[in-house]
Amino acid sequence: MAHQETLLLFEEFENLKGVEHRKNDLIQELLNRLDKLNTDYQRSELDHEREKHFNRDNQLREQRLQEELRLNRARIERNAFILVLIDGDGMIFEDNLIKQGEIGGKDAAAALSSSVRDYVHRAVPGLSSDYKILARIYANMKGLGDVCHKAGILTKPSTIEEFARGFTGSKHLFDFVDVGMGKDRADEKISEILRLHLYDVHCRHIVFGCSHDNGYARLLEDVGDQETMEQITLLEGVPFERELASLGSKYRSTKFEGLFRTSKINLYPSYVQAPYQAPYQSPYQPTHPSYPNPPAAYAQPASPPTFVQPTPPTRPVQVAVQRTASTSTNGSTMKMNPAAPTWASAATSAPAQVATPPPTPQQDPPVPRIARNKYGQRVDPTLNYDKESVRKMRGLHLCQNHYLRECAYGDSCVNRHDYNPSKNELHTLRVVARQTPCKFGTDCDDPYCTYGHKCPMGKEGSTDCFFGSDCWFSKDMHGIDLRVVHTTKVGK
Repeated sequence: MAHQETLLLFEEFENLKGVEHRKNDLIQELLNRLDKLNTDYQRSELDHEREKHFNRDNQLREQRLQEELRLNRARIERNAFILVLIDGDGMIFEDNLIKQGEIGGKDAAAALSSSVRDYVHRAVPGLSSDYKILARIYANMKGLGDVCHKAGILTKPSTIEEFARGFTGSKHLFDFVDVGMGKDRADEKISEILRLHLYDVHCRHIVFGCSHDNGYARLLEDVGDQETMEQITLLEGVPFERELASLGSKYRSTKFEGLFRTSKINLYPSYVQAPYQAPYQSPYQPTHPSYPNPPAAYAQPASPPTFVQPTPPTRPVQVAVQRTASTSTNGSTMKMNPAAPTWASAATSAPAQVATPPPTPQQDPPVPRIARNKYGQRVDPTLNYDKESVRKMRGLHLCQNHYLRECAYGDSCVNRHDYNPSKNELHTLRVVARQTPCKFGTDCDDPYCTYGHKCPMGKEGSTDCFFGSDCWFSKDMHGIDLRVVHTTKVGK
């Protein structure tokens, strides 16, 4: 009995030992988990602290950026300006303004400023009221003064300088800039100024006065994005040229009434020449379609032409070609040779006798002739040309009268007299001269006239041309019948 009880005690002891082992294992597991939790907690504390510092830094940085943005916006608004860019060679102020000289310049500046502010108030919403107006007019001042003087607008060419002085001195940001001789000088300056300010954040809008010159169409076509296009308004003086008018769907346009001329200056009525009869009106009325495309060299200049048609030179003109055939078909001056042998006379003459020829009588210089068609219209010989050569020649700004005839202005001429052209360049200069219409039209009887007597853009049989109603050549100088039927002599 006692032994049995002892065995039970040992068995109970073993059971208790197993329970104790399981208890220890459980405690060990709990301690391990607690240690891991402590480690994770400490890591989380570190992460939280780091995020807290990071967020605080971000908040401080954001506050600084917001302040910088506010200051930058204030600076942009404080220095905001409207750019008024005008090509003064073709965008010319009204006659009543430039006639007044310096006073007129001040009045023009005030009127321009007022017109720009009225337009900007309507077209540029959200612009602060303290913006400035920066106005730049670029022009060949001497050439412009001479043109206005010859047209009878000004009593003296220097009045335009007084006008520019008044315009520039009236406002701090208004300038009338003299670019000197040459159309390209104004074009290049204006193009660079436009590119400089096109993406300037301070420049809130550009009013661009260039309606007279198709050359600016290429510059405006290079502006690619619509947002930038909306920052430009085209200012109209004379009606927009064809290529500029085609940009009407892309750019806004406006017109300041009573400020700029709406028509080009016409010098022809002010020429001083001998009296002449009314031009011949041709009964010929062709009906063929108009010429579709112009050569690139025929570009209407931005400023009105200043050419003068002087009287023919008094020195005799030597004619190099003597013709024995019938009337010339190209308008060249002819000289008939009455002494020239014929086939009949050669067949009946004695073959072997040699006689001393009689002395040749002195002949007068050949009488100039002008080729005309059956309607009596003048027909000039056709001049072949290269478009690129014509373009380069126009860029030289040579005085056509000086090189082709005689210049009436001498040293006071606004065009170049110092260039030494080659024979080919003189030919090209004649082509350029033909692009200015002769005031006598197809009735001209000056054999030395270098001006055009038919539209170079016209086509035989058509009364219209590429330029339509804007063409400088009169209607009877279009569609000329080029078939020569007779020539007319012109007295020496």
